[in-house]
Amino acid sequence: MGSIRQNKIEGVIQEELSVFFQRNAREICLGAMVSVTTVRVTSDLSLARCYLSVFAGPDKKEVLASVKENVGKIRGDVGKRLKNMRKIPELLFFIDDSLDYAMEIEQLLKK
Repeated sequence: MGSIRQNKIEGVIQEELSVFFQRNAREICLGAMVSVTTVRVTSDLSLARCYLSVFAGPDKKEVLASVKENVGKIRGDVGKRLKNMRKIPELLFFIDDSLDYAMEIEQLLKK
């Protein structure tokens, strides 16, 4: 459980990343719809782990590779919007597979 400040920063970063991915879906997300499901920031605010869900597009791994290639551009854009923070956390991106896991459990329960 994080502090109140961590929770606020996580929410703001999640919102800014969502807006960024909506604006740049064609070039960075390769035309796929990407949503930011969760952001977790370390206690020293130096690292943010961002979990993405990828829908309706190329393979998830291709989209994740494209996002990782453009991490500098993404961090710069988020940094411009978060002017009240001295240091913008380093962004690490991961595929959120919780929906796939839930569907797999549901299939097992139906059997």
